[in-house]
Amino acid sequence: MLVVDEEIDPVFDLSALLSLTHDTMAVQANRLKGSDMPAFGNLLSDRERIGMALGVEPAKIQDTLLGSVKRPIPPVVVENAPVQQLDFADGVLARLPVPTFFARETGPYISAGMMVAVDPETGLGNASYARLKILAPNEALIGIAPNHHLAIMARKAAVMGKPLPFAVVLGAHPAIQLAACLYLGLGDDEMHCAGALLGEPVRVTKCLTNDILVPADAEIVLEGFIHADKPVEEGYVSEYHGMYEDYGVGVLATFHRMTRRSDAMFQVIEPGYHAEHIYLGAIPIAASLRAQLARSILNVGEVAVTASGSGRNNVVVQLHNPRPGQARRAMAICWGAVSIIKNITIVDSDVDPWDTEAVELAKSTRMRAERDVLIVADLPADRSEPQEAGGMVAKIGYDATIRQADRKEGFDKALPPEASYERMRGVLARAKGR
Repeated sequence: MLVVDEEIDPVFDLSALLSLTHDTMAVQANRLKGSDMPAFGNLLSDRERIGMALGVEPAKIQDTLLGSVKRPIPPVVVENAPVQQLDFADGVLARLPVPTFFARETGPYISAGMMVAVDPETGLGNASYARLKILAPNEALIGIAPNHHLAIMARKAAVMGKPLPFAVVLGAHPAIQLAACLYLGLGDDEMHCAGALLGEPVRVTKCLTNDILVPADAEIVLEGFIHADKPVEEGYVSEYHGMYEDYGVGVLATFHRMTRRSDAMFQVIEPGYHAEHIYLGAIPIAASLRAQLARSILNVGEVAVTASGSGRNNVVVQLHNPRPGQARRAMAICWGAVSIIKNITIVDSDVDPWDTEAVELAKSTRMRAERDVLIVADLPADRSEPQEAGGMVAKIGYDATIRQADRKEGFDKALPPEASYERMRGVLARAKGR
């Protein structure tokens, strides 16, 4: 944890500070130019920190997330919420130290906003993430992919002739943030999953101007509307792969209320190819993929979405004693489940899918390219895919599982006997003690 007491300019300098420390330190910047509110970021920057936030070892994160979907705990409504200690009804966005991140972006962005809304037809809740580009003290552009649940809800409201009420939450518990990134079905409520992750109901409170329930112990809540029928040109914006995209138009969001803690801190997630942004996508996507795979492949193990693919594009699937054809079936399921996935590697149960070097070694020693590499042209791609053309891209799969017939010597590693390892561990421990 790095605490910085020098004054930091939110225009580019805060971004540079978070970028320099993105995979090494969480940061709290206590003095931001033009604001009396501290900021923090780089919180969930690796699997160890995410495990710490959930109270589990990194190896148990995936099972914990999957368990939260199977055994959800509904939230509990409370009064006198800490997040409503202070209340502001004018110029709400201008009260926040919103950073300008990158040289070619055309304005400041709220990057850590968890969006909470209610489906105008079903009344079911939804929590997710989207970026907000500040346009005026009470107006922002909201950038949402067209197929995201929040975008679908906003379009439903527009067809009814009204904007969609929503709330933007900053600084909720990490378990709530992770739940909001899960790939759930439309109508499944992420707050219920967050309760399971916490081991108790999420404390929620009703917004002051609508009936949306928000985490009562968060730092800041913005209350407003999404106007799906009011397009706004965005310009260049950074994406998960670390480059710029030009998506054209987003839609207008207006804000008329902000509540916050009396000692609130402003949360920032450094966008682009930076660790917290990578892992906030990778960990929930991996858990969701494993759930999809397990419906058809009973011997599926851990699933990884690696940092090498920006936490979005590259997937590694572990299979226990895979049967013929299962590797390609797993590839097809992953590609069909999440369009952003591009490259898939299938490994055996002795390979840790999160260990990039171990995965590459399996590809080098267990795979025959002419037999085990599958390239499929013209599969659907996410709009953020750098190489997509007409919404399509070629995708590749690698079957890096053992075929015993390929080697007469076998695939076991050349190592000293385990008894010798145990004796030498004792020698090392005694030497360190001296």
